[in-house]
Amino acid sequence: MIRLPASLERKLKELFSRAEDRNRFVAEVLTVALEQQDLQFQRDEQPSVGGTLHLFSDGGSRGNPGQAAVGAILEDPARGEIIREHYERIGIETNNVAEYRALVEGMKMAKRYHPNRLVCHLDSELIVKQLNGEYRVKMPTLKPFFDEINELATHFEDISYTHIPRSDNYRADALVNKALDEHPAPHYERP
Repeated sequence: MIRLPASLERKLKELFSRAEDRNRFVAEVLTVALEQQDLQFQRDEQPSVGGTLHLFSDGGSRGNPGQAAVGAILEDPARGEIIREHYERIGIETNNVAEYRALVEGMKMAKRYHPNRLVCHLDSELIVKQLNGEYRVKMPTLKPFFDEINELATHFEDISYTHIPRSDNYRADALVNKALDEHPAPHYERP
């Protein structure tokens, strides 16, 4: 049995003098609310079934290290539409950490759609070469991100990492700048 707050109990007693009527009303309201919640959950969780998805990710910092942000766009190339996008500020980081974190967030986003193939487009040649095994990850600060991406990659049947020119990654770059512009770093005056 659900225990309602006293103020709500009083209001229900004013509306419904019989306990049976109050209980029926509460049950109906809860049933409708739960059905709406189920529908919202189904809308939010509608995954693509199979197919290829393209992920465009970018990270950047103003200063290196400096205020940093990530942006990721998940696109269905068959329909030519953006499925989902994500951007956020991540605090003080280097450009490389921001690039890795953007890819992590994008892969987490893509995982929900269960594509048969995920093509990841990045404008960081260093990170693409590290992920493709051409370069080793020498910086200890990048190794956890590299490992997390490799773990996330196990959720995809086929995944590839492709270097693209910065000009071709303008949408993800715009999200990075949007995150940094909408949430500017606090400015402190020196005494």
